Amino acid sequence: MEKKEFQFKTNINCGGCVAKVTPFLNDAEGVCHWEVDTNNKDKVLTIKSDGITQEQIIETVQKAGFKIELLNQ
Repeated sequence: MEKKEFQFKTNINCGGCVAKVTPFLNDAEGVCHWEVDTNNKDKVLTIKSDGITQEQIIETVQKAGFKIELLNQ
């Protein structure tokens, strides 16, 4: 499957938040790599996908207790 990159606006804004969402994203099937730019005002979550859909990513991050929306690119 083709690898894709998605970017989302989130409210993951500190190291503690990143630590909270880490097990959810690390366990999500189809996520190759992810990172959150907590210095960006939109707290941009970038995900390199290997099969996971945007909807599945949104559900995963919401399960961790965070707000997330697709970033207009």
